[in-house]
Amino acid sequence: MRHGAVDWLRPDWPCAARVHAVSTTRQGGVSLAPWASLNLGDHVGDDPLHVARNRQLLVSQLQLPASPVWLQQVHGARVVDAATATDLRADAARTDRPGVVCAVLTADCLPVLLCDRAGTEVAAAHAGWRGLAAGVLEASVAAMRAPPGELLAWFGPAIGPHAFEVGDDVRQVFVDHDARAAQAFKAMTEGHWLADIYLLARQRLESCGITRIFGGGLCTWKDRERFFSYRRDRVTGRMASLIWLQDA
Repeated sequence: MRHGAVDWLRPDWPCAARVHAVSTTRQGGVSLAPWASLNLGDHVGDDPLHVARNRQLLVSQLQLPASPVWLQQVHGARVVDAATATDLRADAARTDRPGVVCAVLTADCLPVLLCDRAGTEVAAAHAGWRGLAAGVLEASVAAMRAPPGELLAWFGPAIGPHAFEVGDDVRQVFVDHDARAAQAFKAMTEGHWLADIYLLARQRLESCGITRIFGGGLCTWKDRERFFSYRRDRVTGRMASLIWLQDA
C-alpha cells in the first residue's frame, strides 16, 4: 500500500464478474487517534470533517459507482432495499440495481456479504451477536430473490474466537435456538465463555441452505495495525464492507 492510500481487502470467492466487493482496513485516512486513520463511522466521536474526507477518499480511490448507502445500524434484523429505502435504520441492505453500493460498518462485529451465482443481486449484513441472535442473516437470505442454494457468502474481519468473551446469557440465547451452537463456545471461568462468531454465522447460513461460504479467520481484536476493535479500544473507528453490481 502506498503512503496515504486507502487500504482494503478483496474477498476471495468465485463471484460473478459483475459483483464487486471490498472490506476496508483502518489504514489510509485522515482521522487522528484514537480513530486513526480511515474511520468511516460518523457516530463514534470523530471530527465530522475527517469522516467526510475519509468517505470521499473511499469513493475516489476505490472508484465506486456512487457513495455507499450508509445504514443507521441498530443491532437488529431489518433489511432494506438500498436503492429505494428512506428509513435506513437497519442492519442489512440488498439491491439488484447496478451502481448502488450496499455497506455495513464494523469494529468487531461480523460483516457478511452475499451475492447470487448469476451476479444479479447483492447484500451486506452487520452481524454482531445481537444481530445474529435476532436473525439478521436469515432475514438477509430471505430478502434475496435467488434461492439459498444459488447464494454465496463471504465473512469479513471480525473479533476472533480467542478474544470474544461472553456470558452465560449470550451462550444460552444461541443454544436455545440451535443446540449445535454449543460447538461455538469454549468454557473459561464459571459463567464466562469464548465465542466463535464465525462458526455461529456459518451455522445460521447453513441452516438457511447456503453451503458456499468463504472468508473468515481475520481477527480485529488481535491485529491492532490493520483493524479497529471496539472490544480492545472502546473509543475507536469503524471499517466498511461494501458490495455492488457493475453494469453488465
